[in-house]
Amino acid sequence: MNKVVIYKVNVEFGDCDPAKIVWFPNYFKWLDAASRNFFVKCGVPSWKETEKSMGILGTPLVNIQTRFVKTASYGDHLNVHVSVSEWRNTSFVMEYKIYRDTDLILEAQDVRVFAAFCETGNPDQPSIRAVPIPPFILELCQ
Repeated sequence: MNKVVIYKVNVEFGDCDPAKIVWFPNYFKWLDAASRNFFVKCGVPSWKETEKSMGILGTPLVNIQTRFVKTASYGDHLNVHVSVSEWRNTSFVMEYKIYRDTDLILEAQDVRVFAAFCETGNPDQPSIRAVPIPPFILELCQ
């Protein structure tokens, strides 16, 4: 069974479009915040700290699939359930389910990589690359 972490969101008036429905990019903002929160709750140090100690900048998104089921509006309290369904060498698959009480609002799945800077030969044009998932992070998150 996968570890599940819940990230709470209170929908504000400014999160909604003129029809009083959550504007869809806000869901992606909340999914990204829920992803980082997952690692925090598992005990993973901040990305600033992992960059200093291991060169790992964070976990950028490389693919996402989303299914919108119901709408949400301001005043709603949402729970974002987050888990990792698959660990790979340098990437992993996160699963998200957003609920308002027992109503499923959204389902999503994304693929992220652990990233670090790599040398390009030009200090003005840094680049990043995927790196193997550190074993201690894997251990904390399973």
